[in-house]
Amino acid sequence: MIGLDTNVLVRYLTQDDPAQTRRAINRMLGHGDRCAISIVVLCELVRVLRHAYGVERATIAATIKRVLDTAELVVDERDIAYNALSDYRRGPGDVADHVIGWRNRHAGCEGTATFDRALRGSDLFRVI
Repeated sequence: MIGLDTNVLVRYLTQDDPAQTRRAINRMLGHGDRCAISIVVLCELVRVLRHAYGVERATIAATIKRVLDTAELVVDERDIAYNALSDYRRGPGDVADHVIGWRNRHAGCEGTATFDRALRGSDLFRVI
């Protein structure tokens, strides 16, 4: 198994650079290995797709779902990633916000203190 950096996953998904796309596809599919994706890479992926490529929220959510559902991709903290994706689809906040909230919940926290008023409706957060 080999871990993937965000830029390799982005290249694979966007296919906007032919040479790097071929290398990404070859690395991900050509060796018969599974690839590890950190939950941090998923958070970075959302940022890159949104800010560098202007991808809409619904398309980003569908893309993250595809990544999580792909058997050849081993996503760490997959249950947290699914929970964060679900919250991202339902309301405000970024995937990273929800990952933080769910990681803290799994660590035994009753909530996560934040100044982000958009997260006020989530039981994961306490706006201070």
